[in-house]
Amino acid sequence: MAKTTHRPAQSIPVYAAVEFSVVNGANLGDPISFAAELDQGDTYELHKHARQERLAILMDESGQFTIAADSELGRPGAALHLDCCLTMMAGTGQTTEILVLVEVDDAGCVADVYILPLADLIPRMGYALVGIDRENARRKFAEVGCVSFSRGTHITMASGEQRAIEDLRVGDMVLTRDDGAQQVHWIGASTVRAVGEFAPIRIKAGTLHNENDLRVSPDHRLFIYQRSDALGAGRNEVLVRARHLVNGDTVVQEDGGFVDYFQLLFDTHQIIYAEGIAAETLLVDPRTRPALPEELSEKLAKALPGHDPAARLDYEVTESLLDHPNAADLLKRASTR
Repeated sequence: MAKTTHRPAQSIPVYAAVEFSVVNGANLGDPISFAAELDQGDTYELHKHARQERLAILMDESGQFTIAADSELGRPGAALHLDCCLTMMAGTGQTTEILVLVEVDDAGCVADVYILPLADLIPRMGYALVGIDRENARRKFAEVGCVSFSRGTHITMASGEQRAIEDLRVGDMVLTRDDGAQQVHWIGASTVRAVGEFAPIRIKAGTLHNENDLRVSPDHRLFIYQRSDALGAGRNEVLVRARHLVNGDTVVQEDGGFVDYFQLLFDTHQIIYAEGIAAETLLVDPRTRPALPEELSEKLAKALPGHDPAARLDYEVTESLLDHPNAADLLKRASTR
């Protein structure tokens, strides 16, 4: 029997289903549930003291989810299914999407339900269920996981030229940290509402020795070389998620409006230079693959062996090590002395 290989754990901020329940409609008083038990037109509210918690998940090669040992919610080892994507209309008239995840027990029965809002939910506001999509939940989940640069980001080319990401073309040669000049394999582009999990992180000029502002997706990992191990990571080279550097001053999350996102794919997972900051490119794995065009996803299934997240796992810094009033400033100082 072939050995099942699990990918490194990923954490997502979710609410337990009991925190989001029906206040008007056919299922009055019931918490949010999986698609088969929902009725369009029901109105839900997020409870006043509801708190998002981290659901840590593991993915195997087939894309099946299980709950990881360090999860704040759920039973470690339990199977987790991505059930559907819901469209909710707020009392303000704006729509937002929510992903529904279902934990099952060993007998295959529903144990718990969790929701991952793709935009912030406001407590005590009514949200009417207007759409239930069982087909595209995987793609939506993948889009959240794709590391992206925003329009206007300057990428260092193999020649040293600084070129705006929207002007890059497939086949262009980009400077990488580990493998020199490498050819761009694919470029993705999308425009999304800059809310919740899609609201970009702005790293202001000078924060990490960058000449211009850098805007990236929240889970985009930046590569930092520390001359001294200021974080206590046990190594000088670290990968840090942009969201963990937010300090409300030099690193901020910009919520509101729309953002144009671009993804760069190479034959191997690379570290490139964006506004002078070393940052990762798109990693193709079971989570992100559904975000790719179908014909490309099939082609890449066997063609890109260099996309193994475990290869850089030792470099990633946990959020606990970044529990500092200004982690970005700490890293900047550590990289220069």
